[in-house]
Amino acid sequence: MAHFAKIDSNNIVTKIVAVDNNVLLKADGTESELKGKQFLNSLLGQAKWVQTSFSASFRKNLAGIGYTYDSTRDAFIAPKPFDSWILNETTCQWEAPVQHPDDGTSCLWDEDNKQWINCIIIPAI
Repeated sequence: MAHFAKIDSNNIVTKIVAVDNNVLLKADGTESELKGKQFLNSLLGQAKWVQTSFSASFRKNLAGIGYTYDSTRDAFIAPKPFDSWILNETTCQWEAPVQHPDDGTSCLWDEDNKQWINCIIIPAI
């Protein structure tokens, strides 16, 4: 299955739909994103559709409802979780201004104090 994100006028993802890969096939057997867009527009009416990837093999991240599609970066970007977090230009993912402890713990972000708190060890299953 191929997956497409419906993008509104503010470049926000409002819907994700799946399309059978056969719809995308060109005569030479390769897939075409354009064919998927045309199919969706004929089925659901005119809209801006952008293909997304479950494996994030293109467009940096799998699209989600509320994500932004940045056409300059050709990437889907999640909503910013905290004001202090910074967008990593390579991955297009938000990162805390303080690195998460690298000790196998799970922590919560404290935005007021700009630090990781309540770190606990997650037992192995």
